[in-house]
Amino acid sequence: MPRMTMIEAIRDALDVSMGRDEGVVVFGEDVGYFGGVFRCTAGLQQKYGRTRCFDAPISELGIVGTAIGMAAYGLKPCVEVQFADYVYPAYDQIVSEAARLRYRSNGQFTCPMVIRMPTGGGIFGGQTHSQSPEALFTHVSGLKVVEPSNPVDAKGLLIAAIEDPDPVIFLEPKRLYNGPFDGHHDQPVTPWSKHALGEVEAGHYTVPLGKAAVRREGSALTVLTYGTMVYVAEAAARETGIDAEIIDLRTLLPLDLDTITASVRKTGRCVVVHEATLTSGFGAELAALVQQHCFYNLEAPIARVTGWDTPYPHAQEWDYFPGPVRLGEAMREVME
Repeated sequence: MPRMTMIEAIRDALDVSMGRDEGVVVFGEDVGYFGGVFRCTAGLQQKYGRTRCFDAPISELGIVGTAIGMAAYGLKPCVEVQFADYVYPAYDQIVSEAARLRYRSNGQFTCPMVIRMPTGGGIFGGQTHSQSPEALFTHVSGLKVVEPSNPVDAKGLLIAAIEDPDPVIFLEPKRLYNGPFDGHHDQPVTPWSKHALGEVEAGHYTVPLGKAAVRREGSALTVLTYGTMVYVAEAAARETGIDAEIIDLRTLLPLDLDTITASVRKTGRCVVVHEATLTSGFGAELAALVQQHCFYNLEAPIARVTGWDTPYPHAQEWDYFPGPVRLGEAMREVME
């Protein structure tokens, strides 16, 4: 199978989807002629023309609002918000229009659209290019929220999202675009060309929304995570010697509760890790669900390892980033 970076896998998913369905259109800031700030849409305008892959004005509200109208009329727009930090002007359109359209029309209209957004830190982007806003969307009924951790899933999940009849928020951890990152910023990064999950199947395939993956089997404790933190969790398990089972959620909404509960009931311990801020982060929902469904199986309190409740600092990037050292400390405490 061909080897791909996550950038190439996302581009391939868009290419496959546009080739299969003329209703799929791609647009956003700089995604047409330039091919996107991260090059995820490079070559699509040349291949499909300026009516199906085009640049939009610098207006997230306008991009998303236009996509909602397209979706209501039967097209399948896949739009890019250049950084997840820029989505806030479009939040009202997403929450009040896209997420509610099926409900408010009594099923007469749906909103088959995808909003792609690079998310997370680890690239010295500072406070306005490093945010992880996933919890803002998992709180909204009517949306689906996806965050892949590797090229294989990125392609399959994106195709599934484009084919889904409802709006999907598709978050792309930009620290993973060119290779898995375990949190050790002072060590060489393994490229996707040397990683098993860089082998991406050619052509059309889907990864079902709402299904988690067990990235590492273990019996001592369960780590619930997604995106970049999957590799941080793997590093923490190696460095502590703790036999951790690592669950890559892949889709946050709908959530694969069966895989989560099966793992925690087996291990009796649980650590939740994500890059977003602690207070009201998605980890709080995960901890509440584990407490509700696995209370009598728990041998220790559930631990959360997250970013701090502060804007993402540029100068103290690695103090904010939940790395393997901080996660390893939490795993040891849970074991004790």
